[in-house]
Amino acid sequence: MGFFERFLSVWVGLCIVAGVTLGVVFPGLFQWFASLEVAHVNIPVAIFIWLMIYPMMVQVDFTSIRDIGKKPKGLMLTLVMNWLIKPFTMAALGWLFFRVIFADLVDPQTATEYIAGMILLGVAPCTAMVFVWSQLTRGDANYTLVQVSVNDVIMIFAFAPIAAFLLGVSDVTVPWDTLLLSVVLYVLIPLIAGVLTRRALDSRNDHSRLNHFLETVKPISIGGLLATVVLLFGFQAETILGNPLAIVLIAIPLLIQTYGIFAVSYGAARAMKLPHNIAAPGCMIATSNFFELAVAVAISLFGLNSGAALATVVGVLVEVPVMLSLVAFANRTRHYFEE
Repeated sequence: MGFFERFLSVWVGLCIVAGVTLGVVFPGLFQWFASLEVAHVNIPVAIFIWLMIYPMMVQVDFTSIRDIGKKPKGLMLTLVMNWLIKPFTMAALGWLFFRVIFADLVDPQTATEYIAGMILLGVAPCTAMVFVWSQLTRGDANYTLVQVSVNDVIMIFAFAPIAAFLLGVSDVTVPWDTLLLSVVLYVLIPLIAGVLTRRALDSRNDHSRLNHFLETVKPISIGGLLATVVLLFGFQAETILGNPLAIVLIAIPLLIQTYGIFAVSYGAARAMKLPHNIAAPGCMIATSNFFELAVAVAISLFGLNSGAALATVVGVLVEVPVMLSLVAFANRTRHYFEE
């Protein structure tokens, strides 16, 4: 893990402080940024998120899907957790905390938006950071590639229907055209661009030009993430200063969800007698989120100043330190699994 990835939570925290400060000092500037919108898509944020997502899609080799039949149990675990369990537990936790436990602390409209942001996080399985978690747990890199590739293909077709269903259950009116536009903008188009770029750079299959390109664009990707965080917290500066407790309230169910999903998937992997180099990265895929997509969709659906957008950004702040703790746990419990 590189320097920036290792301390991503620190950078995100600094960008939160910078965003809130700038939002207070230059409110007119952020109002101008917020006005740059086309078809409910904020142009500056869309550009920054594209800078995040595109390099991630270049990393994924979709030709690996031909190996889908090899060692199917690990893939089955990942797909069941990502698409049949995690979205629904996230929605349930959001409802429990913001409709029951925190009901007296958050007004109903804001609570609905927080739940929506959590749902969008739960429906978006992780893509790029999984390769980091797999490497840190000495996972099977080729098998991780298969799992990520299959998840990305499924995401094109499953993200919008599941998100719409769960948002509807949570009493959120979903504009289908905006949701589908978000999937096309932030999943389908970057995915196609990534495939074409990878094919052009790796035509000789020696990975040299591809690896050089990925190293070159990695700082751009992280810069896009941090710039997005600054913008989001700049837009919400007044809300956050008026209610700093909001970040803590959102983080609590997100932490419970993350550790809970990992516990279930790790226990299932051991019961299925998966080797550790497949079980560990598979559980990391099931646990972590594609927060870049969740942020983009939350902004498109609910707006830059919404509680949904805030919830997805809190997901960024929480995820990296939590996932590092789970990597450490997985490495310490390697002996529980077959080689």
